[in-house]
Amino acid sequence: MAKKSTSLVSFVCFAGVVLSGATWRSGAQSPPPAYPVAAPLDQYLIPARASEIELARSAAPASISDGAEVLVLAKDGYVTAVEGGNGFVCLVERSWAKDTGDAEFWNPKVRAPHCLNAPAAKTYLPIVLMKTRLVLAAESKTEIARALKSAQDKKELPALEPNAMCYMMSKQQYLSDNDVHWHPHMMWYLPGDAEKSWGANLDGVPALAGYVAEDRMTIFMETVGHWSDGTPAMH
Repeated sequence: MAKKSTSLVSFVCFAGVVLSGATWRSGAQSPPPAYPVAAPLDQYLIPARASEIELARSAAPASISDGAEVLVLAKDGYVTAVEGGNGFVCLVERSWAKDTGDAEFWNPKVRAPHCLNAPAAKTYLPIVLMKTRLVLAAESKTEIARALKSAQDKKELPALEPNAMCYMMSKQQYLSDNDVHWHPHMMWYLPGDAEKSWGANLDGVPALAGYVAEDRMTIFMETVGHWSDGTPAMH
């Protein structure tokens, strides 16, 4: 397998925001926790609803996001700010979409716009919404991890549907302190450890992948050459 750069490993270790704490086989070690506790809730909120709507929609080209449902984060969880009609759901994930073992799980600067297609909105989004409810209930990372495991074991979370994917093409994304914008990209969510089935991460293969043990899924990524507004991305 091709050796991954430090910046790439940092990027993919964003679950759900990107790869929610994916366990890379490169053996890279996580840095010491930089955010050991949750910040005050206000630091995770975006005061102007219109600004959050605009940021969420920037995840995908307007041909998709203009017709999508848009969720925004309120003090009691994500709520629908704009009704959609094309099956897509756009939202700005916060740092707790990462794996609970990630050093930036509580980083209040993280803003990760996603635009999920209908299968992902139905079967991936519930994981993010569950984590959000637990965070807003002031649960610890240990308690969140335990609750997720229990929900997975009892099949209280839906199984990932085929073709579940999302767009992450926002020029305004803040994915982590080390890789603020990284690259515009698309992601696919598959159940279990499915990296080998796509031949991901091998020399000459454009697909990147990481297994997210806590969410029991593999996330595949493909970078694209432009941001959602059409401007070229520097690779």
